[in-house]
Parts: sequence; structure tokens; C-alpha cells
Amino acid sequence: MSQKLKVKAGTMESRDKYGKAFILNTVCPGRAGTVALISEFLAECDCYIIEMDQHDDSRTGLFFARTMFRVSADRPLSAEFIREEFAERSADWAMDWRLYDPDEPVRTIIMVSKTDHCLLSLLYRQQLGKLNIEITAIVSNHRTLEDTARMYDVPFHYLPVNKDNKIEQEDKLLELMRETDTELLVLARYMQILSEHACDKLHARAINIHHSFLPGFKGAHPYEQAFERGVKVIGATAHYVTANLDDGPIIEQVVERVDNPYSPTDLSDVGRDIETWSLVRAVQLHVERRVFIDGRKTIVFR
Repeated sequence: MSQKLKVKAGTMESRDKYGKAFILNTVCPGRAGTVALISEFLAECDCYIIEMDQHDDSRTGLFFARTMFRVSADRPLSAEFIREEFAERSADWAMDWRLYDPDEPVRTIIMVSKTDHCLLSLLYRQQLGKLNIEITAIVSNHRTLEDTARMYDVPFHYLPVNKDNKIEQEDKLLELMRETDTELLVLARYMQILSEHACDKLHARAINIHHSFLPGFKGAHPYEQAFERGVKVIGATAHYVTANLDDGPIIEQVVERVDNPYSPTDLSDVGRDIETWSLVRAVQLHVERRVFIDGRKTIVFR
């Protein structure tokens, strides 16, 4: 069961009374009083709840909550203070929690091969200020998009991959993520399969776009498969990367209706658009801390 409490900013007693925003994400075994624990703690800290989303998974018994709040302008609490105080308050609740600063851009590396539509959409939205990421590098197994990286003033790293150097190149990628303090890896039509070694290191930190509405039409030519089957709807799926190919927890899916006149080329053209929409939405949801992993699936608060 999911519940949502939304409070419009305009309903505050006085907008000047409240300052910096934070996001508190919590997961714990479901029990009475969890919402009260969070809301009472924030009230005692003179914080104002802007938005609160919650979901109880009856299968696993886990309770998920995302709470966005503002601290008082008269009592501008720091993130460190809130973390220390909430750690003490929640100590007996077997709670996994994280406090995020929504103003802080999520440091991101984008991986590509030769196609640019997903990359360009991410770059454009980031440049407009509509996607709160800081792109620390573009990494590719080809040089095709090096000029694009240069045009956007983003460091480009060429890591060609073959069967003999795959692990070595992935280790260079992981080292680059450490050196640049990068949280998120986005596979924007990167046409290489990451090894189990890399997937384990990137748990819940790597998002892939699959050019099909999963779980159907896996493989290199999904639009040809869709054409042969005479599908009426095609789609794209953005998901977290796991060692099982195209089987990670799904974050976002987009579908588009098609019909008889569509050729494989037409389907591919439509597919590029929905791949872009699905990937951008998934990255946005991750960046806004709206995605929780729950086993093989996700809980997404929109």
C-alpha cells in the first residue's frame, strides 16, 4: 500500500521561515509508529515537511518512506547535525536511512558507443539546469563521440574493449569513478556488457537503457524482432545494471503505439525517442532520490 502526503510550498505559514531543503530516505521493517518517528523528529527540529511518500510491501514486510523537508531559517541545522540526531533517534528501529542534499549535483559518468541520442538529451538537460547532475566524464569504447564531449567541455576517456582486456578496462572505469568521486554511471546506449565483477561494484549506481519493453525482445536487434512479431506497442526500459543481462530492477518504461505501416526503420526511429525519454526520466528519478530497490524490483515515488 502506498500513500502520499504533498504540501504545496505556498501553504507554509511564511515561506521566509524555512531555509535549506533535505531529503530523508528510510527503509525498515513495517511497524506502527514509523511515520510518527520521522515526523515527530522533524517537528522537534523545527523542520517543515514539504513532501512525504510511503509504501508498505506486504510481501517482504518492509516499509519505505521518502521525506523532503526544510529546516527553519531561525534554526539552520546542518546535515551533520541532522544525521547525528536521527541516528540516535532511530537506533532501535533496524532502519536503513540516508540523508541527501537535493541542491548537490549527482556526479555522473556517461558511457556511450557510437549512437548519440541519449547522450545529447542528457547533456542538453544538464546544461539547461533541468537535470541536477555534474558530468565528470564521458567514457566510450569508440572515438565517434569525442567531438561531442569536447563541444560540451566534458573530459572524454577512450577505453576500447576486446575479449582480452575487458576486466582491465572496467578496472580503469572504476578507478576513474573513484578519482572523480562519481556516484552514478549511466549507460547511454553503451553496447558492451559489463562483467559480473563490474556489476557487483556498481550495485544500484549504474543505469542502463534497453531498447525494448522488457522482458521481451532481448538481444541486439529488438526492433527487427518486434517487426517480425507484428507488435502494436514498442517500448524502452531503463533499469539498474546487474550481472544478469537486461534483468536489473526496472526504474522507468515508456511505450508507443505502432501499427502495420511501420517498417523496422520506422520502429527504430520511434525507438530512439522513447529510449531517450525513458533514460532521462530514470536518471531524474534517481537524482531526486525517488527510487528504492526492493529485491528484484524498485519502489518509485513520483
